[in-house]
Amino acid sequence: MISIHLDRVTLILGAQPIFQNLTWEIQHDQKIGLIGPNGAGKSSLFKLIINEHTPEPGGNIVRARGVTVGYLPQHPAFDPAATAYALALDGSPRHAEVEAELAAIEQELGNPVVYNDARALTRTIDRQARLLDEYEALGGESYPQRVASLLGGLGLPRADFAKPVGVLSGGQKKLIGLARLLLTCPDVLLLDEPDNHLDLPGKAYLERLIVDYPGAVVIVSHDRALLDTVVTHIAEIEDGRLTTFPGGYTEYIIDKQERLARAEELYQIQQRAIARMELALKRYQLWVQVSDKFASRVRSMETRLERVARRERPNLERRRMGLELNGWRGSNQVLELIDVRKAYGRPVLERVNLLIRHGERVGLVGPNGSGKSVLLRLVLGMERPDAGEIKIGPSVKVGYYAQEHETLDFDRTLIDAVRRAGEMSEANAVAFLLRYLFTYKQASEKIRTLSGGERSRLQLALLVLSGANFLLLDEPTNNLDIASAEVLENALDDFVGTVLVISHDRYFLDRTVGRILALEGGKVKEYPGNFSEYAEIHG
Repeated sequence: MISIHLDRVTLILGAQPIFQNLTWEIQHDQKIGLIGPNGAGKSSLFKLIINEHTPEPGGNIVRARGVTVGYLPQHPAFDPAATAYALALDGSPRHAEVEAELAAIEQELGNPVVYNDARALTRTIDRQARLLDEYEALGGESYPQRVASLLGGLGLPRADFAKPVGVLSGGQKKLIGLARLLLTCPDVLLLDEPDNHLDLPGKAYLERLIVDYPGAVVIVSHDRALLDTVVTHIAEIEDGRLTTFPGGYTEYIIDKQERLARAEELYQIQQRAIARMELALKRYQLWVQVSDKFASRVRSMETRLERVARRERPNLERRRMGLELNGWRGSNQVLELIDVRKAYGRPVLERVNLLIRHGERVGLVGPNGSGKSVLLRLVLGMERPDAGEIKIGPSVKVGYYAQEHETLDFDRTLIDAVRRAGEMSEANAVAFLLRYLFTYKQASEKIRTLSGGERSRLQLALLVLSGANFLLLDEPTNNLDIASAEVLENALDDFVGTVLVISHDRYFLDRTVGRILALEGGKVKEYPGNFSEYAEIHG
């Protein structure tokens, strides 16, 4: 059954066409991964479906009768004074309504006028039975526990349940928005990067929820492992067009490469055929100057050429970010921690010992709040350990990528940031920014105007200019589209230096690291190999 049908939809925002004549069907039981480069129109497509955007005349969006749609935006907006738990409880307002109606019926049943009227009593009892069935379906008496379990499973600590939303992070607000949506159980869920900022247990919990969800789910995500695990189809937006592929992300990559190879082959065959016809036409045009008997052949060949439905050449290699992390040799012992301790009222790091040598790629994993970012701040000297010693090699230069882009000065223009970091002319700064997919116009704009993905690309660009040979990366793929994440993976592979990376991106960790440090309960345990090998051992 089709839940939502988009028929020849065109969207233009300002003077910018986002997509044209887009046709798409969302079936009632599909789990769809919606992918595409940053700025391709994924969020805009969601807003079209929920009527925040209006398509151009001639296109239609049709929902099946009675189909409900729930939407989780990238940045949910809530009353900053409301608490996380109260907002989640309000996620299913019908639960409170049914509870109030049942309380009213109890009062009616105690009314002698109703109790002594057989027909009125029967009607009231029947209505009570229907409401009790609905109440149980909505969670019944266990609804508050279900809300708490959902928030906890997604990774929100119980200590944060009673905090005002205004003091919570963007990732935590997204958890609340996701919990509210799941409690209402709409027929179609539209989730815009719900996994950003989730730790690995939170991602595993989200994956189970999506797989078991009774309706359709369309998810925008850059987590390739998640897409492989949960989706039945991939829908790709590229150059204003939408193409669907059956299967998960890995199957999509194989299918797309095969399609592109076949399209290129057919394009080349047609080009050779057209070249032969054009050569024949030129010969006939020469001969017709000698004899009119070739005039009919000229006209026939011109008609044949006009009628050829010319194939578009497939774009085999799309423009990507030009990231080159050069690095240099430096000290053999890059980083050593000896009995390091840190507490904030409660212990966060307890007797941490580790050694990282030149050339290693090390992944640091653990639940949110386990102290991963604290460890990075200690290494950077932003904070001091309560006890223990941190040693950095004498010929080591540290470069830092911050999860929330704290290293960027949002009031600077992109050109100013690049010129300051790289001591280059304005023309060279603009040329440098173009390599990172920024436009001439963006180069003179302030950093605060950039999207999350654009800020991530700028931070990587500045990391290149820093000349560091030891990179500390805190969730570097969180806002990058898949193509840019792949560029980063390749750049790290070629990097002559050392890398310590915090990430919940399993695909990225498998591609880049050769050792895992797992931080739990204040202790660090070491595991050789990539994330998949660690997961097998760790269970």
